[in-house]
Amino acid sequence: MTTWWVQTLGWAGSSLLVFSLLQARVLRFRLLNLVASCTLTAFNALVHVWPMVAMNVVIAGINIVFISRLLRERGDDKVYEVVPVGPDEAYLQHFLKVQAADIRKHFPRFEPATGDAAPVLGEGRSAYLVERGNETVGVVVVRDAGDGVAQVELDYVTPRFRDFSPGEFVYRSSGLFRGKGIRRIITPPGMLNPYYARLGFRAEGDHWVADLA
Repeated sequence: MTTWWVQTLGWAGSSLLVFSLLQARVLRFRLLNLVASCTLTAFNALVHVWPMVAMNVVIAGINIVFISRLLRERGDDKVYEVVPVGPDEAYLQHFLKVQAADIRKHFPRFEPATGDAAPVLGEGRSAYLVERGNETVGVVVVRDAGDGVAQVELDYVTPRFRDFSPGEFVYRSSGLFRGKGIRRIITPPGMLNPYYARLGFRAEGDHWVADLA
């Protein structure tokens, strides 16, 4: 007969394991699954179920390997590639359509043009897809506001990679903007993501600003 706290440990580990499987974010899933497998390793050791101990030790090891890889690749420009696309690109239209509900939730002010004949982004806008292998993990849309100013209208990351900041690879490639005569980049109002500070942006009111050399 196991004590109540051992039973509680087992239920907690099992609940956390199920909860981890509901996560869309890949890093969050791995971290929660690691904690769950470690908890279940301890529980099964206490009740002497050694096959389950071995299985959870292996699962924990797999999670550690994947977490290390994800963190190592987080800022690696060899892993992520920025692909400039035209405003009327069919794939861009498809991506924005598939992610439309999530985009509206996080960027309610972003309104792409509609209509079969019009470019999906309208005139004066440029788009940059961020690719990880053959998967699109983010998109940045900027509008030429005149006088050498680029207004960021969309800096979207898919749910799987929301624990990362793939949009930073667009801003690192300053040549993408200088080639268009852009000297200053301004983010949308209310952007709180701290990765802008790491890239040399400065806070001004409710948005971030970067001056290109």
